[in-house]
Amino acid sequence: MGDEARTWFQRLREGLARTREHLGAGLEALAGRAVDDTFLAALEEALIRADVGVSAAAQVTGRLRQEPGLRTPAAVRAALRRILLEMLGPAVPLRLDPAPAVVLILGVNGSGKTTTIAKLAHRLQGEGRRILLVAADTFRAAGIDQLAIWARRVGVDLVRHQPGGDPGAVVFDGLAAMRARGMYVLIVDTAGRLHTKVNLMEELKKIDRVIARALPNAPVERLLVLDASTGQNGLAQARHFHGAVGLTGAVLAKLDGTAKGGIVVAVAHELKIPITFVGVGERPDDLVPFDPDAFVDALLAAPSA
Repeated sequence: MGDEARTWFQRLREGLARTREHLGAGLEALAGRAVDDTFLAALEEALIRADVGVSAAAQVTGRLRQEPGLRTPAAVRAALRRILLEMLGPAVPLRLDPAPAVVLILGVNGSGKTTTIAKLAHRLQGEGRRILLVAADTFRAAGIDQLAIWARRVGVDLVRHQPGGDPGAVVFDGLAAMRARGMYVLIVDTAGRLHTKVNLMEELKKIDRVIARALPNAPVERLLVLDASTGQNGLAQARHFHGAVGLTGAVLAKLDGTAKGGIVVAVAHELKIPITFVGVGERPDDLVPFDPDAFVDALLAAPSA
């Protein structure tokens, strides 16, 4: 493992510290016990406390009961690793070719959408792509201003309207500007709250239609930003957004020592949505592609390892 990979893995381990208190430590506490129904019930409880979710946790332990040769906690850990990797699915890169492409960033207010947009723009610029941002969360003046600050910080252009304007109109203008300026990727910030969920989802569908009419054959990613500390509420959020626009991926933001992070297992398993990136800090380069193997290894590591 190279220095960069070691640094990423260490930061991931640090971000999942609270999860390991529940899961990794739970496995350690079960050491020396027989692998029986009592053992598996305790493991299921540890998975639920790690925010893996009731349904996913029950499926994990159900599959473990059917595994042959599980006589030691070490064997359980190995089987659990394999099952969690199957639930998470493989790493899926963003579909951004052929250009131009659009990345629609979704999520509730406070989930980390704005900083995720900035980090993603910074990352894609580093790959040689020309990026344009669109401030389509017109219902929050502070959100527009915050995105403008980040755009300047990472050195990308921003298309914005006055607060309270039509989000579809600013997206339309952003698409026109992308074509006129020869940009490769348009990253769109969207509203995270309107008066009702119905209004919010209808507004997102409208934006989706504007993009489809302007670029009918372009790659369009619809990424949900999940705050790692939201727990099972994150799964409810994912269901709402997926039902409205059809998510193509999820980003786990704010993964620090106070968060759990197991929610990505529930989202990937129940909704079949790949996890694309993980945010492990506040710096522009603190957004890294999701690595299922590294994530599960960090999730299951002993707290003292």
